[in-house]
Amino acid sequence: MAKRWIMHVDMDAFFAAVEQRDCLEYRGRPVIVGGLSSRGVVSTASYEARRFGVHSAMPMSEARRRCPEGIFLVPDQGRYWEESLKIQKIFREFSPLVEMLSVDEGFLDISGMEGLYSNVAEIPKALKRRIWEETQLVASAGVAPNKFVAKIASDVGKPNGLVVVPYGEVSDFLAPLPLERIWGVGKKSADKLHLLGLKTIGDVRRQELSFFQKYFGALAGQLYALSRGMDDRPVVPDEERKSLGKETTYEADLMSAGVIREEISRIAQQVGWRLRREGWMGWTVTLKIRYSPFRTISRSHTLGAPISLDEEIREAALALFEPLTEKQNIRLLGVTVERLEPYAEQSSLFEDNQEAKKRNQVLDDLKKRFGEGIIGRGSSFAGQSRKEAGKGTSRYLSQQKDYEREEPLEDEKNR
Repeated sequence: MAKRWIMHVDMDAFFAAVEQRDCLEYRGRPVIVGGLSSRGVVSTASYEARRFGVHSAMPMSEARRRCPEGIFLVPDQGRYWEESLKIQKIFREFSPLVEMLSVDEGFLDISGMEGLYSNVAEIPKALKRRIWEETQLVASAGVAPNKFVAKIASDVGKPNGLVVVPYGEVSDFLAPLPLERIWGVGKKSADKLHLLGLKTIGDVRRQELSFFQKYFGALAGQLYALSRGMDDRPVVPDEERKSLGKETTYEADLMSAGVIREEISRIAQQVGWRLRREGWMGWTVTLKIRYSPFRTISRSHTLGAPISLDEEIREAALALFEPLTEKQNIRLLGVTVERLEPYAEQSSLFEDNQEAKKRNQVLDDLKKRFGEGIIGRGSSFAGQSRKEAGKGTSRYLSQQKDYEREEPLEDEKNR
């Protein structure tokens, strides 16, 4: 039976690396990308910034305290997505089985392809070289018999890493690593494991399944299997994205229904742009609202036909908002379009379809030429540099996030 080889590829400090590549004055300096308000968080920090202790998911206020001389930038999602598409194209030239986890990382099933190279390690070498030649960006790669080990391998080699874990060496590779490397082990689980006297993956592996069942319930099987390097999940190609959306967290709670409607309209326009850019339309619109303090609700509606125009998404999202009796103290808004399918010309739910299409096309052309932030309904950044955006440009805008899948329940990795 042929051996299964899984490769995990992760771009090094992706957002910051794109900024440094495109701006000479940023090179060699600490670049920090994320929401710039008091509630903002770091999306990506360059390796120069990490020397100051700055890392992803850190509050931006703490990043400023640790690295006051840093270059702080709001994300340019349109530009990052364009680079991601180039990288994904390269991935698919190396394997038909590609599963993207985000814009800057993915799994490739390269089983059987080692026969085309002198050894399996030559595959990530060739892929990393292609990415550099075509984008001048650096990737780290890990190759192993399964997803879990491949992902750890790419992480431990950063930056510009290449780690291959052969069959028969998985246990030795995992044993000395901290147990926090095990998927699903967040701070609470790690603290409990530490109290039980366990520090490394090797420590965890020495325990029997009954031990984990006693203390961890549903997590027991996962701890037992992953600590032994066992993971049979296949690489599932993302040929059909399930949903596409955007959410915004606000620096000050939204109190006015009029302002909330404007914000829903702005987010709907951004979602529409992404749908059309990527060639999708969807049947279901979901509105997500988080009230202070932290109570979250979601409302969804499935339409009679798939949509992609800004106006259609806005009208559907506003229709979900209007019946809500509570219309203030909102700290987060999100709009998602789900049940996606490839875009096709058809009649629209929006009354003036042709006029709306023309208007959307004009906006799309401007965004393609000058970037997503060049124009938009109620734009908060008009006429300001990206370095200054977020420093008082809007008392509402804080942190924006693109999302395409369920958010992790426990700690996110710090790339």
